[in-house]
Amino acid sequence: MTNTYSTLLIFGTSHAGKSTLATRIGKDLGWPALSTDKMGRHPGRPWPSVRKQVAEFYSKLSEETIYWFLRVHHENMWPHLKDRISTASQSGSGCVIEGSALRPEFIAEMQLPRTLTVGLYASNAFLRQRMEAESLYSDQDEPTKQLIEKFIRRSLTDNDNIVEAATRYGLPLIDVSDPSFLGVEADRLVEKLRQ
Repeated sequence: MTNTYSTLLIFGTSHAGKSTLATRIGKDLGWPALSTDKMGRHPGRPWPSVRKQVAEFYSKLSEETIYWFLRVHHENMWPHLKDRISTASQSGSGCVIEGSALRPEFIAEMQLPRTLTVGLYASNAFLRQRMEAESLYSDQDEPTKQLIEKFIRRSLTDNDNIVEAATRYGLPLIDVSDPSFLGVEADRLVEKLRQ
């Protein structure tokens, strides 16, 4: 019997839980879990240690420019990602692909009958708290806090835009702020992917 789905796409902003969910589902199904972060180079986070080029990126550019660069990076990656998604969907062997480069507006244009897509989101307050905790924000010096703050604001802008686009295109969204999110949603998605 052929499964209804052979590919799962998970989109959302930084720190929404995409990698955690993808790893869990991939393990449960025996499918590889691929991250768009590893498919394309980008400046990355300004922690745990700040690399010189990352510090320069976040300190010298405006918040608007930083977000613009993120969007351009995602647009440039899309042809490659689209090919990877199409190949995974057609192969039928099973694959989970996650990442913020999976933009709702790009995904919505694809005709992928064997692909299940979900987006992860949370309130900006929840995401801010998560990023501040992971970056050890309160322990950082002032220059590092400023770099982290720009990353956080970029990610919150991205969260707002992702939610708006997913809603506009009718793509399903999962609120990750519920503590039971990982167990409940992972189990639900695994069950659906096994059909």
